[in-house]
Amino acid sequence: MNLADMLTYADIGQLSNIASYYECECKRNSKHELIQSILIKLGGRDYFEELMRHLSDSDLRFLNSLVFDARSVYSLEELTAAIRQASEETVSGEQGAQRKAESPREAVARYRRSGWLFNGFTHSTKYSFQVPSDLKIRFRDVLGERLQEGIKLTSEPEVYRDEQGLAAADMVLLLKFVENQEIDLNAEGFMYRRHQQQLMSSLHIQEPLISKGAWRFGYGRSCAEYPNRLALLYDYAYARKWVQESGARLVLTKYGKEVLEEGNEISVIQIFRFWLRLYKGAVPNLSSLVYWISKCAKDWVTVESLSESLGWLIRPFYYDTPQTILDHRIIQMLMHLGMLRIGESKQSGTVIRMTAFGQKAAMECLHTGANNNVPH
Repeated sequence: MNLADMLTYADIGQLSNIASYYECECKRNSKHELIQSILIKLGGRDYFEELMRHLSDSDLRFLNSLVFDARSVYSLEELTAAIRQASEETVSGEQGAQRKAESPREAVARYRRSGWLFNGFTHSTKYSFQVPSDLKIRFRDVLGERLQEGIKLTSEPEVYRDEQGLAAADMVLLLKFVENQEIDLNAEGFMYRRHQQQLMSSLHIQEPLISKGAWRFGYGRSCAEYPNRLALLYDYAYARKWVQESGARLVLTKYGKEVLEEGNEISVIQIFRFWLRLYKGAVPNLSSLVYWISKCAKDWVTVESLSESLGWLIRPFYYDTPQTILDHRIIQMLMHLGMLRIGESKQSGTVIRMTAFGQKAAMECLHTGANNNVPH
């Protein structure tokens, strides 16, 4: 439902609170006047843009997470969890101290007063919350304009990497390798380094093996032992039950054999959806970040300007800084999926541009959000 519909269903107490929040001048005992004054206030583009400029980064991250969530109804627990994820790690000054003292439940109450959250209007949904659909769209448009303001366009670089089609091709090579080799697994259930190296040398894209003692977790079941791209391909094959860890041996299953025998085309868009699901524990707003990168990098742009524009949307994950997450967990992986090209320019440093496939795939993030299913 849009804002106008939700205001119609809201009781006069909440309408009065919203009107007070936006300092609307109207009769507080007239539901019709309350609704009209709120719609006029929030309907003005200039006022809405000004309102967005005064929101904290925590507020913007929280609202951004709602915009890219496929759910239309939220429980109080889901909202408070999202608010905690979006909250600032450090705040300063009088305003910061006030925000730091605000609990997630108090934040929910503030969002209700501002007309961003409404309780359900039926007996079964009265304890859940909804966000007006038109406010989601307007917020996305205004935030998109803000993010693109600082993006620096550049010319096509002298050299760039484009891996379109190679993820699917290497998935087939991985399955063939498992079929043709006797692959022993160590006590932790991973391939020994000699097998990893043999596999890597057979793929189109080769990565350095993980060094001993490296900090690795949070990006899939095999990220602790395998390089990022290989870990994604392996985890996808495992999730699809194409390979199986049988005792101390890695073997190809009957489903994996069917893929090879029937010559079925590996769907990169399915691997992309799996990747969104796999990484969302470490990067909860990954879907939105992919979407914003696609909007900001329609043409060649500098990674430096992209980092400055989007960096505040990324929260650290243990030892991974926002910059590390953007560079290695997102941009590099989008390149491996064939969704963007990465180049080096003498004048502009590292530059990127989304591919046509990347632009199309990124649009799915508006509709699927965090609810992508892991394939079985």
